[in-house]
Amino acid sequence: MGKFSGKVVLVTGSSRGIGAAIALEFAKEGAFVIVNYLKNVEAAEKIVSACIEVGGDAWAIQADVTSEEAVHSMIEQIVLEAGRLDVVVNNAFKPYVFDPEQRKMAWQLTWEDYQGQIDGAVRSTHYICQAVLPIMKKQSSGSIVNIISNLVERPLVPYHEYNTAKTALMGYTRNLAVELGPFGIRVNCVAPGLVYPTDASKKTKESLKELIISQTPLRRIAKPEDIAGPVLFLSSDWSEFMTGQTLFVDGGFVM
Repeated sequence: MGKFSGKVVLVTGSSRGIGAAIALEFAKEGAFVIVNYLKNVEAAEKIVSACIEVGGDAWAIQADVTSEEAVHSMIEQIVLEAGRLDVVVNNAFKPYVFDPEQRKMAWQLTWEDYQGQIDGAVRSTHYICQAVLPIMKKQSSGSIVNIISNLVERPLVPYHEYNTAKTALMGYTRNLAVELGPFGIRVNCVAPGLVYPTDASKKTKESLKELIISQTPLRRIAKPEDIAGPVLFLSSDWSEFMTGQTLFVDGGFVM
């Protein structure tokens, strides 16, 4: 019996990268995983097959999480199909390329740049949380895990708009944790460091990777799989007395 047998888990933006690794780990523990994706149906179906192969059950569902209508329709479908929702991992974000040499400097940014990232991180999470709250309140249980970034603690490269949005998401998480605690719903964050290889990190220069490795006590860069364990921990009853927390998963870098 897996740790998440009989549990229904939604992972947004899980057709690739960190989201896909998280979906797979939940499946290994027996969960029914909802693989949410925006565009790439082929990639999503591949993850669904992989989830089934490792012993879970899975289902791909397309939805733009920055659209309130799309989110509500997705959650309705999940409840119709599965009858419940135990865990939500808000992993989807607006595409961003981590390239220190091509990033916009503070004086080049428009408010629209910030708004785009805030919509991608906070607006999408807000829509998902609003849609799942009635279900989790009815169950008197639920765990929400929001994926942020260790840059909120140490902006080694000032990716202004991305990092401002992720910092806002940390604040959103803490406020939500206070409000939802009495209903048995927990809300936490996982803050990865640089994760390689992913689409977002493929432009990261070797010299920056080496700098990060040299300042990381565990002397390597995270793989997508490294992020999954802490997410599963915060989603399980092993962490039932934790809420409003941020777990930094970066090999000790920000320490």
